[in-house]
Amino acid sequence: MPMDIQVGDILTMKKAHPCGSKEWEVLRIGADFRMKCMGCGHQIMIPRPKAEKGIKKVMRP
Repeated sequence: MPMDIQVGDILTMKKAHPCGSKEWEVLRIGADFRMKCMGCGHQIMIPRPKAEKGIKKVMRP
């Protein structure tokens, strides 16, 4: 069952981005997530199962 993640949520991931930030903003949801790094602004598309596996905490704005 998919996690309850919505556009605009801030996700704290288990692994850090190379810039050092572990926080990502969700820009789009579906089969893939589009997320933006809160440290450097880099955007990625990541498959939903991989993203959900790496989530440590979900913060609502």
